[in-house]
Amino acid sequence: MMHPGDMEACRVAIRHGSKSFHAASKLLPSRVREPALALYAFCRLADDAVDLVDQKSAAVLRLRDRLEAAYAGAPHDNPADRAFAQMIRDYDMPRALPEALLEGFAWDAMERRYDSVGEVRAYSARVAAAVGAMMTVLMGVRDGDALARACDLGVAMQLTNIARDVGEDAREGRLYLPQDWMREAGMDPEAFLANPQPSRPLAQVLHRLLGEAQRLYWRSEAGIGALPLGCRPAIFAARHIYGAIGHKVRARDYDSVTYRAHTGTAEKLRLVGVSMLAAGATAVMPRSAVLYGAALPETAFLVEAAQRAPQRQSVRFRLDDKLTNLADLLLELEARDRA
Repeated sequence: MMHPGDMEACRVAIRHGSKSFHAASKLLPSRVREPALALYAFCRLADDAVDLVDQKSAAVLRLRDRLEAAYAGAPHDNPADRAFAQMIRDYDMPRALPEALLEGFAWDAMERRYDSVGEVRAYSARVAAAVGAMMTVLMGVRDGDALARACDLGVAMQLTNIARDVGEDAREGRLYLPQDWMREAGMDPEAFLANPQPSRPLAQVLHRLLGEAQRLYWRSEAGIGALPLGCRPAIFAARHIYGAIGHKVRARDYDSVTYRAHTGTAEKLRLVGVSMLAAGATAVMPRSAVLYGAALPETAFLVEAAQRAPQRQSVRFRLDDKLTNLADLLLELEARDRA
């Protein structure tokens, strides 16, 4: 059991930090809602801890220490860390999943740019699909096909975030769009960062990015039907609310520079109703063959990490490469921090 005071602090963090997840989480059964809030509060506050400070390398290194302490059973003395550590114990959460999230934060601290949509998907796998995989574990599901579709949904949501926030990110000196797509559209990435403005070439890039997201939203729906029935409305709600953000970007002629798309309370309630109907339909419809599609190459390591034995040994061997990459990244960040 998580301490009631810690859980209330997690609720407040999510209510203010992620309105879309807060709305969707109300549909989760209580046995999943509390650990999910603990998970999202830790991830949301971790994201803020890196995003809202100037010394990003030092912030990532502090997150490494917090994650280490949580897995050692001695979390830092704050509600989100205590609740997160309890969630780890209760659900035997594979450490490789939050470490993938930490790797994504390290990429942010290093101000990485992404040359191709595959590289953008790799980033999205870490900062979003890893959370989707952890949510699936909280629901008691470790089936590889369901996990692959959960990762599809996470990547789709992150691509939507990137499309929505392109102007805000550019004003902060950040760029997550595939640079090869920008050049194909006639855009100079550096010139855009220097003076972000809406344009037809930018609209072309965002149209392609949201098209990629839409393809993954469609794929993800097959996996929602593989989740426990009581969990399906919340995940459909997350899918529909984020999908609606993409629709609003399109409706504004792909101007994400002067306008930040969002869904209001009334629209969220409507989408919750749509999600309840969709979840009900999955109870009587046969499973879609799409469920059994291969995981994205960029998310396959997350699926492997979340699955149970008997494959654990071979999975661990492959994960060692990922963990070595993370260790190298953290060493580089430490060197930058000292400099």
